[in-house]
Amino acid sequence: MRIADTSDLWWKQAVVYCVDIERFLDTDGDGTGDIAGLAERVDYLAELGVTCLWLMPFYPTPNRDDGYDVMDFYGVDRRLGSFGDLVELVRTAKDRGLRVIADLVVNHTSDQHPWFQASRSSTDNPYRDYYVWREEEPPDTSEKAVFPDKEGGIWTQDDATGHWYLHRFYRHQPDLNLSHPKVRDEIAKIVGFWLHLGMDGFRVDGIPQLLTLSQGDDFENQDGGFTDPHGFLRSLRKFMTRRNGHSALLGEVNLPYQQQRELFGSEDAGELTMIFDFVAMQQLYLSLARGDAGPLSTALKNRPSIPQEAQWANFVRNHDELTLDQLSEAEREEVFAAFGPEERMQVYGRGLTRRLPPMLDGDQQRIRMVYSLLFSLPGTPVLYYGEEIGMGENLAAEGRMAVRTPMQWTAGRNGGFSPADAEDLPGPVVEGEFGPENVNVADSRRDPDSLLNFIGKLARRYRECTELAWGEAEILDQPRREVLAHRCAWEGSSIVAVHNLGPETAKLPLRVPGEKEGTQLMDLLGQDTCTLDEDATVEITLEGYGFRWLQVQRQDGPGTLPDVMTTVAGAGEA
Repeated sequence: MRIADTSDLWWKQAVVYCVDIERFLDTDGDGTGDIAGLAERVDYLAELGVTCLWLMPFYPTPNRDDGYDVMDFYGVDRRLGSFGDLVELVRTAKDRGLRVIADLVVNHTSDQHPWFQASRSSTDNPYRDYYVWREEEPPDTSEKAVFPDKEGGIWTQDDATGHWYLHRFYRHQPDLNLSHPKVRDEIAKIVGFWLHLGMDGFRVDGIPQLLTLSQGDDFENQDGGFTDPHGFLRSLRKFMTRRNGHSALLGEVNLPYQQQRELFGSEDAGELTMIFDFVAMQQLYLSLARGDAGPLSTALKNRPSIPQEAQWANFVRNHDELTLDQLSEAEREEVFAAFGPEERMQVYGRGLTRRLPPMLDGDQQRIRMVYSLLFSLPGTPVLYYGEEIGMGENLAAEGRMAVRTPMQWTAGRNGGFSPADAEDLPGPVVEGEFGPENVNVADSRRDPDSLLNFIGKLARRYRECTELAWGEAEILDQPRREVLAHRCAWEGSSIVAVHNLGPETAKLPLRVPGEKEGTQLMDLLGQDTCTLDEDATVEITLEGYGFRWLQVQRQDGPGTLPDVMTTVAGAGEA
């Protein structure tokens, strides 16, 4: 497929980078990262191979939930900068070829939002139905609380009227009532506003909570009916397409595959453009804990087909806890034992508060294998800031904040993030083996063998290989349980990726069905080639945690030798 044919659907082959502005770079010395600081690092991201910048919430906030408690959807938190700073950031990013998407947090607001302040004032206030209220005391809903260590249920009584309001997250984050037409209109206005200012789309927070309108407690909208959640997503997607035909919706959907598939919509009536693959992510960690590729292989086999213009978003870690809630209790305990055996490393009984490098004891070969796997899985890779240099966590911070630490730019004070005193920073800097003295951007850029340069190489290879973005995973049969071998094919071209999730050297016969004797497989991450025998089979040897990307090189047709793009891109690389 020609690049020109794929460029309209930019999200199909993007490299997404999630950044917390507050913790990225402080340019005015007040201890808080700012929009101007992120703008100063756009060239760094472009050099890494990032093509889409995902901004965590930058809206005005009381900051009781790290910015996810929004009190003005049309503003910029003045701690981070101004509208002018944001416009400069977006313009600079686009000048370097990056798209920009923003967090869309419309499941709830802060209790300081003017809408809620009006809603709670009286039962007949025009904003009352912007939120979900009930007169009767609710039943026990402790099992439905998203944060069970903080909230005993999802309803809280408000003193002003004595009624209870719904909040699936914290009590200071009352849920919006999407069954109310005016609320849906407000969301469209918010989306239209930011698209007009240059955003290319949104990462939508908490989709399951957003669309489960009543969480099992019936309530009606003003018309006495109920909102179709799929209809809401379809109408939002159509609205976005009218305002910006190249805009995308990336959904946080931690649900089983079948329910995820429903939220993509259809070829004719799209809903979410991209969905995070929480299923494969959780099975990846189970596979890593066992040294057995089986769980991840099963997840990939079970991935449903999706509309051609839709995409899976693959990730190793995000800004929240590393949730394992879709694993069985026994499976979850396996992962806890392997990667988070201490109580302080676990949260909510379902997740981990750790980053990958410390979980893998700093084993660089194993870490690289995981990121090679990330970029080779069909879909769009998403990186969380600091992953590219191998940052760790600070377990002294509470819960999810352990992985929301200041970015490590240098080995200097506060990791080069800010000249301010430590107590003025938004959180503690990582300490020890993964702290800035040992892990930082400046040193990584000078080291040709650094993780930073390796991930940059993966990003380039991924962008060169349309098959990885547009194809589906075909799991190839081979005898080693610790090895995952999969093929991604698209329009006659194919890539075979082989990853050893175990510590021991693995030698295996690898058969590539449908290929002919004499077909060559060129290693895109190395410089050697191998040739298929009469059974379309080749002997592959992988060291412990080894990996290879093998591009099928036929004598004619797609993949014809020589592959000019790969040859040019690989010139001078180890």
